[in-house]
Amino acid sequence: MKKAIIDLGTNTFNLLVAEIDGKNIKVLHAEKEGVAIGMGGINANIITKDAMLRGEKTIQRFLEVCQNYAVENVSAFGTSALRDAGNTSEFLSELENKFQLKVHIISGDKEADLIFNGVNQLYDFEEKGVIIDIGGGSTEIIFASKAGVQSVASLNIGVSRIYQKFPWSDPLTKKEIEIIRHFLEDNSQGFLDNRNEPLMIGSSGSFETFWELAHLQAFPNEQRIFEVEKTAFEETLYQTIRSTQKERDVNPFILPIRKIMAPITAVKTLWMMEKLKTQKIYISPFSLKEGALFSTDF
Repeated sequence: MKKAIIDLGTNTFNLLVAEIDGKNIKVLHAEKEGVAIGMGGINANIITKDAMLRGEKTIQRFLEVCQNYAVENVSAFGTSALRDAGNTSEFLSELENKFQLKVHIISGDKEADLIFNGVNQLYDFEEKGVIIDIGGGSTEIIFASKAGVQSVASLNIGVSRIYQKFPWSDPLTKKEIEIIRHFLEDNSQGFLDNRNEPLMIGSSGSFETFWELAHLQAFPNEQRIFEVEKTAFEETLYQTIRSTQKERDVNPFILPIRKIMAPITAVKTLWMMEKLKTQKIYISPFSLKEGALFSTDF
């Protein structure tokens, strides 16, 4: 069966087209578009008109791709920005009227569940760890072991929320780095306090970008977990924090939408590594979309 997943994220809309045979996935097409549906309104809990237009244009193109692949089943869902906005129904009605596409808004806990299901396809948790999925609106944190999910939180500490909340220098100043860290402390509900979790599993997205920056090559198109050397990974984060917008704009390994927020993401990643006492880092190319492929909820 050919199935497509459309993930309407706060910063990026993601499309995954795959052929499913039992538990096997053959990826036919995968892409992401920096729609920035949360830009201009996420902290006021609204989706702007411009953001809606960008979203509609991308959805139209995604559905044309699905049609070209003769996809039998298209499932679409929205996450943090659409979850919180007061005018989301207006946007979803437009998508349904224009494209006959029904978009499901999923809770933070459901989002975390799908992320775990995606990562779990590549990692069996013989060694327990914490999955981190850094989004534009929220961040999902999932403590898991061989027995399954132990505890989970979906926190509204996404990088787009932080980016739009404060004015920023180029590059970030030491004071601004502290502002980010204080924001994370104040809004993480103490969920990461007093933790000792040596293994961090970065879920797709920004973690793949940092892998590419560290290795100066595209993230491998392989269905497996990748380990990244901690010292090299940390140095990449520090370099990203020190970088200027001009330097990021010409960097081919950073998606356009991430070019403006990458330093904030790097500060946030280092903060989480400190809180969790991270010693080992894995990166999973499978995440929410892959978890949703086998879901019966959409």
